[in-house]
Amino acid sequence: MVSRAVSTAHSPTEQHSSLACLCCLYKTPFTHKTGGKNQTHLSLSLSNPGMGQLKTLQALRLTLSLLLLTTTAATADDSDVMSKLAEGLKNTPKDWSTGKTYCDWEGVKCDGNRVTSINLASKSLSGSLPSNLNSLTQLTTLSLQSNSLSGSFPSLANLSALQQIFLDTNNFTSIPSGCFQGLSSLQVLSMSQNINLDPWVFPTELIQASSLVTLAAGNANLYGSLPDIFASFPNLQNLRLSYNNFSGFLPKSFSGSGIQNLWLNNQQFGLSGTIEVLSNMTQLNQVWLHKNLFTGPIPDISKCETLFDLQLRDNQLTGIVPATLMSSTALQNVSLDNNKLQGPLPVFGSNVKKATFDGTNSFCQTKPGPCDPQVNTLLEVARALGYPILLTESWEGNNACDGWSFIVCDTQGKVITVNFENKHFTGIISPAFANLTSLKNLVLKNNNLTGSIPANLLTLTQLQLLDVSNNNLSGEIPQFPYTVKLITTGNVLIGTTPSSGGGGGPPSGSGSNGTTPNGNPAPASGGSSVSPGMIAG
Repeated sequence: MVSRAVSTAHSPTEQHSSLACLCCLYKTPFTHKTGGKNQTHLSLSLSNPGMGQLKTLQALRLTLSLLLLTTTAATADDSDVMSKLAEGLKNTPKDWSTGKTYCDWEGVKCDGNRVTSINLASKSLSGSLPSNLNSLTQLTTLSLQSNSLSGSFPSLANLSALQQIFLDTNNFTSIPSGCFQGLSSLQVLSMSQNINLDPWVFPTELIQASSLVTLAAGNANLYGSLPDIFASFPNLQNLRLSYNNFSGFLPKSFSGSGIQNLWLNNQQFGLSGTIEVLSNMTQLNQVWLHKNLFTGPIPDISKCETLFDLQLRDNQLTGIVPATLMSSTALQNVSLDNNKLQGPLPVFGSNVKKATFDGTNSFCQTKPGPCDPQVNTLLEVARALGYPILLTESWEGNNACDGWSFIVCDTQGKVITVNFENKHFTGIISPAFANLTSLKNLVLKNNNLTGSIPANLLTLTQLQLLDVSNNNLSGEIPQFPYTVKLITTGNVLIGTTPSSGGGGGPPSGSGSNGTTPNGNPAPASGGSSVSPGMIAG
């Protein structure tokens, strides 16, 4: 009967009653006092106890001592923290100073005497928070947004019950290292618009918060790179980190994630690299990546069937607007202004309410319609190279013979020379070169091209020079006719067997052949040239 009374007492009131009851059973005087530090005192006496009674009394005292320790710990921690919280805040609700217990204060919820929720949003509070806030070990919700709280934000480490944190729009000055360690139940962390924070990096300790659904820390002076840890957040839907100082690339772990709303716009230092990872973020609804330094093409978003808002303006994106984007039936808003896009002017479906694509883009025409065939071909060539910005900035309009850099045309307006020497291009040699049927000279030397020489270049009946020296090409070499001077020096993995149709003679050394400014083959040094049809190996 005694042990049952102890085991079923949970709250302080129930524990107090149980102590009195237990003492009555043994006719033991009971005294309970609460001092300034909530200390509990107990007095037990038993006159002339026998041996059996003495053992029972000793067991009873041990049980009651453990119960009292639990009661003291349960009351002292939260009482002390809440007292310090009230002392550190200004403009608290009136009932915080009327002598009520903290569980009866406005904005505070308790389970027994343990604080589970503090909600003081938009209360015009100022002051600072106590350093021992993480002693509220049963806290599940902390809502302090839209106030004027300042000072260092205290650590919340190891509050394993904490599910929601709202700190937006305050004046905190710093976030301690490891602040969010051990928050295993956390679902929402929202702390945007804390513009006075010292620079701090993305809190990688959040990797322990596998239940995280929303992470919002826009305009909070975050810097550095986004860590590649997002595979650890299988429930993450909202990532809002706009107006910070992030740099670097989008994490690969974005791929396949369940993120629905991705806000990374307006980074002061600028996120960079490609945005290809978006193509595998199939749950996306809203993407804000504007005002960064992203490069490369707009990816295929055909798998993003619920994407309705795509903001990509003010970057350095290149290439053409993909057909899969223009045909998306979910898309409602899209901004592509001030990039380096090319190709035909995009035309979106009637479901798109707002589409903007003006500014620094270089579409081939000012009205919808196809580009000139030679322009289309050269844009295919650029695509195989990853749409280098160098080409985007120098290829404008719908006439490749009208001032396009690295291009030479004949009097009939046909491209006869493409010279990409020493441009540090990467990628492959595009088979689309075969569509330039008047091409005589193709110079691709001194780049970082990979892959093989396309076999369909054999269809270029006017070709005289193909210089692919000093790249990283591999594979078999097409058997060009005797009339083609083929130079492959400096490609370690490429085949070295001379193509058929040529005469004998030693291969030339690297660097001895080139082109004149008009695109015609230049003679080799010493007045000699490589025999047509020979491979320079």
